[in-house]
Amino acid sequence: MPAAHLPERRFLRISGQEAEHFLQNLITTDIVSLPDGVAKPGALLTPQGKILFDFIIWRDGDGFLIETEAVQQDALVRRLTMYKLRAAVEIAVLEQQGATVVWGEDEVAGGVADSRFDHAGIALTRMPGLVDTGFFDGDYEALRVKAGVAASGVDYALQDAFPHDILMDLNGGLSFRKGCYVGQEVVSRMQHRGTARRRLVQIAADDLLPPTGTEIIAGGKPAGTLGTGCGRAGLAILRTDRVGAAIAAGTPVLAGATPVTVRLPAWSGLAFPSDEQEAGS
Repeated sequence: MPAAHLPERRFLRISGQEAEHFLQNLITTDIVSLPDGVAKPGALLTPQGKILFDFIIWRDGDGFLIETEAVQQDALVRRLTMYKLRAAVEIAVLEQQGATVVWGEDEVAGGVADSRFDHAGIALTRMPGLVDTGFFDGDYEALRVKAGVAASGVDYALQDAFPHDILMDLNGGLSFRKGCYVGQEVVSRMQHRGTARRRLVQIAADDLLPPTGTEIIAGGKPAGTLGTGCGRAGLAILRTDRVGAAIAAGTPVLAGATPVTVRLPAWSGLAFPSDEQEAGS
């Protein structure tokens, strides 16, 4: 099976008598219903409902492991420490550098199943540190594109995207049933009013895609920018109303000068609106 080491990943361990309660009232993920052996996406939002930090979280004995990017680690520790006040919670930085991921038809013992890839029918196991799995090198970035899994820093900027933009309302990272958490009022309003206009999409082209950050034009109107690019396939967060209008009109969608086709991940169950008026423009 393919495997990859992701050197820029880092780990925090949240433990203590009040760890579950602390996280449940702070982050987007429903921690109480989080099963053993499963990693789910999560985020700590701004009061305005945008993603301040993104991560993956899973149970680890009597505590929780949070996997995030190295560039976020220190600031995330400071923010969690600020919120914990006098709660019986301990926040520790793990020594492991990077994460090891393995994917194929079966999960691998000793790790946790990344539920984001399960939605796309891909069994992917995550483990802290550099682990000699005995499996061969694989292209994790191409796998993310295939599965429709966004990454901050390349597909979107922190503090600039709502959870709905990266499909967290559909991939198990955003709870609408638990109580309040930071930014909850805004994302709940977006959910109930159906006002999410930007969505993560999969991009395909007959030629090599241009660089990350290239503007994407749909029917002559700016719709967003290209994120991850892997040869002729990539990801982007686009205005679905403008893409839908372009598709309905038979007008091109362009990444720079490159014609592209755009689709919403099949597992999302979403469809492009037929025109901008239908989308609320």
